[in-house]
Amino acid sequence: MKNQHSNQLLLLAFATLLISTSGVLGKFIDLPTPVIIWIRSALGAVFLYVFCRFKKLNLKIQSKNDIPTIILGAILLGVHWVTYFYALKLSNVAIGMLAMFTFPVITAFLEPLFTKSKLNPIHIILGLMVLLGIYMLAPDLNFENTYLKGILIGIFSAVCYSLRNLILKRHVHKYDGTVLMMQQVFIVSILLLPVMFTMDISNIQSQVPYLLILGLVTTAIGHSLFISSFKHFSVSTASIIGSAQPIFGIIMAFFFLNEIPTLNTFFGGSLIIATVIIESVRSRNR
Repeated sequence: MKNQHSNQLLLLAFATLLISTSGVLGKFIDLPTPVIIWIRSALGAVFLYVFCRFKKLNLKIQSKNDIPTIILGAILLGVHWVTYFYALKLSNVAIGMLAMFTFPVITAFLEPLFTKSKLNPIHIILGLMVLLGIYMLAPDLNFENTYLKGILIGIFSAVCYSLRNLILKRHVHKYDGTVLMMQQVFIVSILLLPVMFTMDISNIQSQVPYLLILGLVTTAIGHSLFISSFKHFSVSTASIIGSAQPIFGIIMAFFFLNEIPTLNTFFGGSLIIATVIIESVRSRNR
């Protein structure tokens, strides 16, 4: 049982690493944000559909009662992605990712409204630790530039992501995580299709390699693994462990975008990693 828990924890950590590539890719890809998200969704849908067919997974929605929440979850996912990438472009990878990573705190407070669980004081403490880490990571704000907009949009993105995860939680025991993700990105790609005819896509050819990575590695593999983790962890637990994403993202931004982290980044990052370790150990011992 302990080995199984460790394996699931490793898969969740791996999903966290893959999803964290979105920060660098979102900042680097030179296309309008809604276009990036449409391509991300469309590619993700294709990759996931092929995988589901290969694994002979059931792609059908099993109950009509599930349709509204699956569609709502997809809409929230689309809004989350678009606003998150806007936050990245308005600020930088560190600010955009850290603002969005208020979502574990938001999730911890919202989860009792969606499930029979009570608000866990430990999650509040860990959430506050994450917030303190984010505060330490964030540079001094100049309210005359776009950083404040990036932070506010990032927090709104976090609310959408939290709500989407909590809505999907009720479906993970009925549907495979990969199937759920395939359904969601398919819906997002349909909703955003008009942007391909109304926005500038003249630069798309040069961006294809990065879009493929975003569609396959970040979206298809990373998010499917993250959703699957809901079978083994509460959404709050998965969210708090996923708080390592900004650390991975900042490291990637340093190497690929030459965004140099400050001393505060190391202190704040250490605090966030500490919350991840605490929650990992706590969830193992439950």
